[in-house]
Amino acid sequence: MEGVATEDVNLNLEETQCFKQPPEYGWKVRMDHKFAERWTQNVKPRLRQIPDLLPLFIRLITGVPLGGIGSGSIGRGFKGEFCRYQMTPGRYQYNVVHANQFILTVMDDKGERLYHKVLSGTGAPAKGKLSSWDWSYNPADATYQGLYPRAWYTFQVPELDLKLVCKQISPVIPHNYEDSSLPSAVFVWDIQNNSNKNLSISLTFTFKNGDGSDADKKMKCSSQTFSSAINKLQVKGVALDHQICGNNTTYGIGCLEKPNQLVTCMNQFNLKTGADIWSKLAETGKLDKECCTFDIKRGEMAVAVCCQSLITANQNSSMVFCLTWDQPEIIFPNKSVIFKRYLVWDNAIESWQRSVVSDEKLPDWFKSAIFNELYFVSDGGTLWLDYDTLSLPKTVTQKDDIRAEVGRFAYLEAHEYRMYNTYDVHYYASVALAMLWPKLQLSLQYDMADAVNFEDTSRRTCLFDGVRCNRKDKDCVPHDVGDPCEEPYTKINSYLIHDISDWKDLNLKFVLQVFRDYKFTKDDVYLHDMLPICNKLMKKSLQWDVDDDGMIENSGTADQTYDTWIMKGTSAYCGSLWLASLVSMIEMLKISKEYKGKDEDLSLYEKTLAKGKKSFHDKLWTGEYYKFDCSGSRKGDSIMSDQLSGHWWLSMCGIDDTEIFPKANVQKAVKTIFDKNVCCVMNGTMGAINGIHADGTIDTYTIQSEETWTGVAYTVASMLINEGMVEEGFKTAEGIYRTVYEKIGMGFETPEALHHSKTYRAIGYMRPLAIWSVLHAWESKRKQ
Repeated sequence: MEGVATEDVNLNLEETQCFKQPPEYGWKVRMDHKFAERWTQNVKPRLRQIPDLLPLFIRLITGVPLGGIGSGSIGRGFKGEFCRYQMTPGRYQYNVVHANQFILTVMDDKGERLYHKVLSGTGAPAKGKLSSWDWSYNPADATYQGLYPRAWYTFQVPELDLKLVCKQISPVIPHNYEDSSLPSAVFVWDIQNNSNKNLSISLTFTFKNGDGSDADKKMKCSSQTFSSAINKLQVKGVALDHQICGNNTTYGIGCLEKPNQLVTCMNQFNLKTGADIWSKLAETGKLDKECCTFDIKRGEMAVAVCCQSLITANQNSSMVFCLTWDQPEIIFPNKSVIFKRYLVWDNAIESWQRSVVSDEKLPDWFKSAIFNELYFVSDGGTLWLDYDTLSLPKTVTQKDDIRAEVGRFAYLEAHEYRMYNTYDVHYYASVALAMLWPKLQLSLQYDMADAVNFEDTSRRTCLFDGVRCNRKDKDCVPHDVGDPCEEPYTKINSYLIHDISDWKDLNLKFVLQVFRDYKFTKDDVYLHDMLPICNKLMKKSLQWDVDDDGMIENSGTADQTYDTWIMKGTSAYCGSLWLASLVSMIEMLKISKEYKGKDEDLSLYEKTLAKGKKSFHDKLWTGEYYKFDCSGSRKGDSIMSDQLSGHWWLSMCGIDDTEIFPKANVQKAVKTIFDKNVCCVMNGTMGAINGIHADGTIDTYTIQSEETWTGVAYTVASMLINEGMVEEGFKTAEGIYRTVYEKIGMGFETPEALHHSKTYRAIGYMRPLAIWSVLHAWESKRKQ
């Protein structure tokens, strides 16, 4: 994707002359929408599969999350509710906080109240909370539309001929490493008075401390109203200081005070009944005028900011609110820059998305899916930290370390699987970073390179089989860089189920990512720094070629990302990764002009590749597909949807690999995958199942073989498009989108796995970011 500039422009913050409608594309539902199918995480595994499963957790239906990258996130549902809080790294609180709302108050030009309701589709909270508030807004009169990182809430008030659209904007912008890190969101309200009466419109934004957990009632809180003028912008609001999980936290809510608008605040209101704030708004449509402070030693605190404006008959107006948060400190008045830049963000996001949404040949559903799946870069427990040298020993030397420029980046495998930068999965998800924030991808790679040389000889016991092993062996890629409950970057490899020191895919995925990153960025310094690490990993991986046929062998134990679907001997998955890694290593050595021992290593990898490609085809090619492995079992003959992962990767890198993976074989294999893995399950409406037999029966060897992995299905879709099966590719990806977003309401928390028994596993997962490979394949085909 092309870079998006966000330099300062001369912003026009005056009233808009035309009412701004939501865009044509995005995930759209009414606020009273009910999803057609109810799936659960209550997976009923076959008896032999039970030991393989991890704990399952609860969830709520949500929408486009709020916030930039690496600064925490707040999920907001399609009914207007603030319902998921990730303010502490890796800790998700699924709570609908009813005190966090927008309230609409309307009066006529004589001061008579015409309307006073909460703009929410959830209905009144239980147990009489905020009982003085009117929760009777009809959700059938409102719609939601999400196109990450923006969302639109459209409220109709038919009895007053009034229409309001709240555009929610978070500063997530490709190739922008400054604004994209801000912990903030802006709510731009466009208000259309279609009546023949002048109306006094008041919108009030309310927010309370904490994240909806019981701990909210046990902390000290304080609030301070403020008013500040920066660069001709007048901003008023409230800063709310409190603690979350022992961390000092400040929420800031504010409003831009434009000409003919009055902004007032309230720095404490009654959370039991809400009668004090409700009666003030009902009587005058405004709050307090004076700035003040308020402190409590223990308990909950809620604050509010109100904007009031007279909108004449058949005219439009707009109001701008902002939510920011910070840990450990924030001086909210200085955050007026948020208001200065929100139009720049909006324009930059619209410019970035335009090339996709205006492409008439792309399906409409895909225009929603490609952006909405990107939610995970901010909502994936993401960390974006200043780089320091106190964690992993720095073993990769670079004159100008990119981590010093952009910091270090980490995100969780899933909301439930709390491991940072889980590398076997990041392999799939990294496509999004490489296309949109390539410097973050390079930064992550430097951290991984340091981790290769890192050793932790502390002993621990694997949960699956009781084997004792080192936490981290030297000269291998780690599974992850740590758990948020431990010390990420210092206590690496928090995955404790199996010993990962001999996983066959981790080393190879590092080499492949270095090659892809270089092809995308042309960064010679990066290539120079990474080649020695790649060579070390390839030499280590050569040890897994036990019969010297040029092809590595799997051990018959959990030794790759499909950690319950074990492979033995030569396998299609790891075998294709190995061949692609050899190709990548050869290409990188040819490019490098400074690498010592280049000719010797080049000769080694070329000879290995010549032997390996023959062995791969001789052992696995059936005439229609590459079988799962050469174990000789029924499981070994399975058709794996991910059998050509290495070919998929090389295609993304622009490598014509027909000698390695013959064109005729590839086209037969991907057609077989589509005909069997896609079309034979749920009538082709659920992506590509991981494993299926040639007779069309599902491979039930393990729960993973009979799952559809959403991220893998997206890679299958991109591979189909690469091979000219464009319609089939989009049909495969569409099955994931329709199921997740439209049938079961799991949008913005896409699971890792879907099961044909109408269950799912591991919500809010990293791997579906692989959908960006579908767009990459589409754009590559268009250029040919």
